[in-house]
Amino acid sequence: MITSMTGFGRRQSPDGAVTVEVKSVNHRFLETSIRLPKSMGALEETFKKAIQQRCARGRVDLTVSLQGGRGQRSLQLDAELAKQYHRALRSLQRTLKLGGSIDIGLVAGFRDIVGLSDQPADDPKLAKMVEKHGLQAVQDLAAMRKKEGLLLARDILGRLETLRTMKAAVAVRAPSVAGEAFDRMKTRVEKLLGEAIPDLPRLHQELAVYADRSDITEELVRLDAHMLQFEQTIHSSESVGKTLDFLVQEMGREVNTVGSKANDATITASVVQMKAELERIREQIQNVE
Repeated sequence: MITSMTGFGRRQSPDGAVTVEVKSVNHRFLETSIRLPKSMGALEETFKKAIQQRCARGRVDLTVSLQGGRGQRSLQLDAELAKQYHRALRSLQRTLKLGGSIDIGLVAGFRDIVGLSDQPADDPKLAKMVEKHGLQAVQDLAAMRKKEGLLLARDILGRLETLRTMKAAVAVRAPSVAGEAFDRMKTRVEKLLGEAIPDLPRLHQELAVYADRSDITEELVRLDAHMLQFEQTIHSSESVGKTLDFLVQEMGREVNTVGSKANDATITASVVQMKAELERIREQIQNVE
């Protein structure tokens, strides 16, 4: 069955130290965005492969957050910069002949010497935890996409059945259209020419050609074929969103032709309803992978 391109997955460690969220939205191709702490950059390729194995299309965003747990923040000390500050202060002290001492309290007061970083220090255990929860979140995302795909399929197939019902009503009316077109035009010609019709057999031949242009049998047959192929495709487990979109376009083309050729009020009313139903189907398949 088809798969949706929208979904969400979230996993969090029991102590709240690690939270991984994955979400996906519609996109023409597969595009991934992975946000990790710098110290865990090696996991990017692992997560990207996991996403590629489960998703064929869509924009997928994976974010790792570390909060309130071990390794969340790390102390940063720039000893070389502290030495430069110390030398500069000593030089300034000599130049200005100032008293006092340059102690640790003074040097440590400079913010760029001692500080905290949101990037955790390297921690193999923490990295393993992030990898575990990240892969589980990707699995949750894939499961949600499949679940939504089932709901999409039910809705689309229901609309397809409605479309078939409308097409059947048109097919019932279709045989009368050509005959009525022939009679209608014949009446007009006879009214214009009266009894002075030079070649009656030729007139009937031309009227038959005109009436044949109102025949929509071929369009209805092709519409049936497209609907059958659409139904078969929607049960596929492959990435078929683009194929379904193409088939909807083809169905729309046949419906438009039916409306323009038939030139019949009853059929035109059905065509309007069929176009509306096709547009609803088109909107739904924009979410299909």
